Amino acid sequence: MTSIRPTLLAMTALALLVAGCAGAPAAPSPTPAAVSPTPAPTPSMTSASGPVTTPEQALARVLLAEPRLTGIGPYDPNLIGQASWYKVAPASGVGAFVVNVRVGWGDCQAGCIDEHQWVYAVTPDGTVSIVSETGAPVVGEAWPGADAAASDAGGGRTGIAGRATAGPVCPVEKIPPDPACAARPVAGAVIIVRDASGAEIARATTGADGTFFAELAHGGYVVEARPAKGLMGTPGPQNVTVDPGVVSTIQLDYDTGIR
Repeated sequence: MTSIRPTLLAMTALALLVAGCAGAPAAPSPTPAAVSPTPAPTPSMTSASGPVTTPEQALARVLLAEPRLTGIGPYDPNLIGQASWYKVAPASGVGAFVVNVRVGWGDCQAGCIDEHQWVYAVTPDGTVSIVSETGAPVVGEAWPGADAAASDAGGGRTGIAGRATAGPVCPVEKIPPDPACAARPVAGAVIIVRDASGAEIARATTGADGTFFAELAHGGYVVEARPAKGLMGTPGPQNVTVDPGVVSTIQLDYDTGIR
């Protein structure tokens, strides 16, 4: 009996030690630091400099060329009444992107009464050119960036804005259009605006991107493009009506003579 008693005492002490460890509260796990979700890239967050390798960068370059499109969303086939949208697709074989943009207005829940569409080509170095442009002139409030009117060419004023381009660039037009053959902007072209009597009331010169703006009172005007150096064909005169508080837009097409 004397040999068993110390053994029993040792076993009892070991059992109490194990029970004490099991009953002790576990050390709290460290609370993970809160991590803010990384927002999905948007055109306004995308750098508008450097090479263009993603659809977001291509769209950012288009918005830089036409700030009034700022705020436009991607095309959603399930969204009823979507007035304005964009689509971006790679341009086959040239490492560029094609950006299709649509602005609609007037009862868009039923499909929009009017619309204007652009097809832009964006090359890998970030150059933006218009492949095609169709539709009615966009009214001021229809622009996605209408709330940021101060950033557009017209600054929310009344007048005429336009863009001069020259084409064809390639001797053979392809279907679908090749972005590398898109019409190029005409810089330094002189644009004259005349009133109903034929008197010259404004004169503008196109910038590097081919755009111009003339601030005018509301009324009817005739826009004349002067011949541009190195181009064979000059656009004919265009009649333009300007409404109060609206910038009317036009396209001027020069002919390169390439056939």
